[in-house]
Amino acid sequence: MKAFTVHKGLVAPMDRANVDTDMIIPKQFLKSIKRSGFGPNLFDELRYLDEGSPGQDCTARPLNPDFPLNWPRYAGASVLLARENFGCGSSREHAPWALDDYGFRAVIAPSFADIFFNNCFKNGLLPIVFEEKIVDKLFEEAEAAEGYELTVDLPRQVVVKPDGEELPFEVDAFRKHCLLEGLDEIGLTLKEADAIRAFEAGHGKANPWLYHAIK
Repeated sequence: MKAFTVHKGLVAPMDRANVDTDMIIPKQFLKSIKRSGFGPNLFDELRYLDEGSPGQDCTARPLNPDFPLNWPRYAGASVLLARENFGCGSSREHAPWALDDYGFRAVIAPSFADIFFNNCFKNGLLPIVFEEKIVDKLFEEAEAAEGYELTVDLPRQVVVKPDGEELPFEVDAFRKHCLLEGLDEIGLTLKEADAIRAFEAGHGKANPWLYHAIK
């Protein structure tokens, strides 16, 4: 998992509430569990004018000119600005995979669906909750100024606006540690690899009959 420390990135607006995980990455693209390759199909039903299918060359598909992520001014955006209840619907982990594969490192919204919120941290994506009035102001500023960027400083737990204003946010201490160190659940387990091997060796010597039975 990619570590997250300080990230400065272009902001793209997703100005609609209750964006569910099927809208983030439609069900037909869930066959792979590689965690990569989902970026071209992020928000597929909104980005394209045709119906997408797995393995399709998205570069040849007709784009929806009304969808902000297709506008040149938001090309390369890595901070997504969203509305309330972002990530609702099914619990598919492919949703944060798709956002990450597209290039987003952080999502800012007034609220998130619980399972999606938890899955973000497990995949190196930082979800940030701000009061609705703060999010409204960020939408106004991002849409008014082309090239609008925010700096997300996880160690200090602040989002820094272009004018220097700092917006503090809350994050669980353990989740913050995992993001800073780039540790998902597997990574956390592997940090204890020596202790695990020592336990298995000792347990095997103490209970040879058990290991013989397993074999």
